Amino acid sequence: MEDGREQQQQQQQHGRGSGRVAVVGGHEIEVEVAAAAGASSTGQGQHGDLDGSVQGPTWKRFLAHVGPGFLISIAYLDPSNLQADLLAGSSHRYSLLWVVLFGFIFVLIVQSLAANLGIITGRHLAELCMGEYPKYVKYCLWLLAELGVIAATIPGVLGTALAYNMLLHIPFWAGVLACGACTVLFLGLQGYGARKMEFTIAVLMLVMATCFFIELSKVNPPAGDVIEGLFIPRPKGDYSTSDTVAMFGSLVVPHNLFLHSSLVLTRKMPYTPKGRKDASTFFLLENALALFIALLVNVAIVSIPGTICADNLSVANTNTCSSLTLSSTSVLLKSIMGKSSSTVYGLALLASGQSCAVATSYSGQYIMQGFSGMRKCIIYLLAPCFTLLPSLIICSIGGALRVHRLINIAGIILSFVLPFVLIPLIKFSSSSTNIGPYKNSTFIIRVSWILFLVIIAINVYFFSTSFVNWLVHSDLPRAVNAIISTLVFPFMAAYIAALIYLAFRKVNVAAPLFPTSSVSCEIEVHHVQRQEKHEELAVHLQV
Repeated sequence: MEDGREQQQQQQQHGRGSGRVAVVGGHEIEVEVAAAAGASSTGQGQHGDLDGSVQGPTWKRFLAHVGPGFLISIAYLDPSNLQADLLAGSSHRYSLLWVVLFGFIFVLIVQSLAANLGIITGRHLAELCMGEYPKYVKYCLWLLAELGVIAATIPGVLGTALAYNMLLHIPFWAGVLACGACTVLFLGLQGYGARKMEFTIAVLMLVMATCFFIELSKVNPPAGDVIEGLFIPRPKGDYSTSDTVAMFGSLVVPHNLFLHSSLVLTRKMPYTPKGRKDASTFFLLENALALFIALLVNVAIVSIPGTICADNLSVANTNTCSSLTLSSTSVLLKSIMGKSSSTVYGLALLASGQSCAVATSYSGQYIMQGFSGMRKCIIYLLAPCFTLLPSLIICSIGGALRVHRLINIAGIILSFVLPFVLIPLIKFSSSSTNIGPYKNSTFIIRVSWILFLVIIAINVYFFSTSFVNWLVHSDLPRAVNAIISTLVFPFMAAYIAALIYLAFRKVNVAAPLFPTSSVSCEIEVHHVQRQEKHEELAVHLQV
């Protein structure tokens, strides 16, 4: 019996030394030379080599990370932002440009948190929420995330349908259907890789920027006034507070936080400390570049009506300037600068709306995958049904006459959903349990919570002013108004209680600091199976 044990120990030692086999209980179990390397060898195509070696010059490595930031930035050029900027420029000229600048600084911070979370944990935000929270909480978060995607898609569909009507004079409902069909076609590009989708959105963003810069060159706003409005906060005029809140509230959107933490996983990157640091730096610079371009476009959008409507240059268009919308802007440009300007504006609106619909539907796929764990092929079929289809139905029913109202309602929904996405992001990226030594600095944590409080203040302001104004001007009987108030205020109490629960709940589940697949569970299952074999082998060897 002792001879048998000696023979078994020799075979075990031989297995450990050669990295091939070891005998345990009469069974042979394959052992890799480097368990960590073997466990993630299937993920190298997505995340790079394990030794942290980085090859090539810095500019080539930076270009390899370019793409996600431009796809993210299109959310800050969607028709809802376009409508808020046009109204702010026509009503307040350049005095609210500082809101755009400070808003984009906050956006850069929040989006960097989302990108770093994906880089460090190897999982996107929806997957982390699914693994962290109790059953009913995570399903509520999933429902709110889907609601946010639908609300974010509505302005894109409306803007695209309006643009088709301006350019081709086709009915509004036909434009809605055309937007849906083009969105499905664009989503098919992801079968050829994420970079094809990113390149397409970047082209649409370039088209939109070119159109608005052409319009800006025609009106030629005073550079001194634009710079002063950009850096010196001087809100003035009627409804300046509400317009400021509307501009800031339309910048930070919840689906972008899910999407950014997912897109960074499509790049090859070593998951060593140096590899993570380099990836975070490159994605930060790329995001800052894309947001800077988006900032310039937003400045141009505000400046165009601000210059045209300054001092009532056209008496006939005074009423149009006081209540500028996506539709009336085309009429204003055509009457002041000719039909060509109206056509250029229509092209910009088409690029804005279509790219918005594609980006939001794309983020809906990652949200559904993260919360459900379904395979990629199934997500391709189901996600548009849950995100794009409801938006198309709502826009078709609303029609062209209710575009402004639908965009405002969508903005209110996004403002209410955003805290339920922002709190988990801040908690995950600031928890030593979740990301260990890579957690945010104290300064970033404080700035993030300040941003969260600002969002809550915006929500309370939006709700208070909108609801009270509706009650005052409502034609319903007083008894009905009293019943509605009785139902709404408990809902707000439950809303605040849910936010307090998320804010003070401690993060318990530690995310694995190794790469996993963001659209399929096959790599993770393969890793777990291998790890269980190695652990079983280690236990038997110790015995």
